[in-house]
Amino acid sequence: MIFDFELGLSKIEVEKFKIIQREAIRAVVMDKQKILLVNNNKGDYKFPGGGANKGESHEETLIREVLEETGYEISYVKDKIGVITERNYDIYDKSCIFQMTSYYYLCETEDKKLGQRLDAYEAELDFRPEFVDINYAIATNEELLEKSLDINPWVPRETKVLKEIRDKL
Repeated sequence: MIFDFELGLSKIEVEKFKIIQREAIRAVVMDKQKILLVNNNKGDYKFPGGGANKGESHEETLIREVLEETGYEISYVKDKIGVITERNYDIYDKSCIFQMTSYYYLCETEDKKLGQRLDAYEAELDFRPEFVDINYAIATNEELLEKSLDINPWVPRETKVLKEIRDKL
């Protein structure tokens, strides 16, 4: 693994709260000097992936989520390259902590792109898969973070991961 981070509240800060946990599995797909990311109507870049369904393995989640969000089929799941755990006050219940653990896997995809199968909220955000230069994606996300606009909650996490991949992979 090349990274293992905690963002948001520390374990000590949350130990007296009820914790609502969610796991997400995210794909890192490289093609020469470009990386497969998902762009949206707010302009940021994120890794394809999402939450595991009950009883679903990380690999099964990756295959399903990457196909849904990008239209690409995963041909090979290589190594887990990192984990990020985020802890914040739950937006629906301030007496609880929402903890999201994101696992990042290096993957390969088939060359042929099929159609996306977006959920309603993904379609509303106009998810678009792009193979993009990693430095461009970082610069784009950092510019959005600097302006503190109405940004998606994943932008700080994904920007941190993009930098780790650029610097260590």
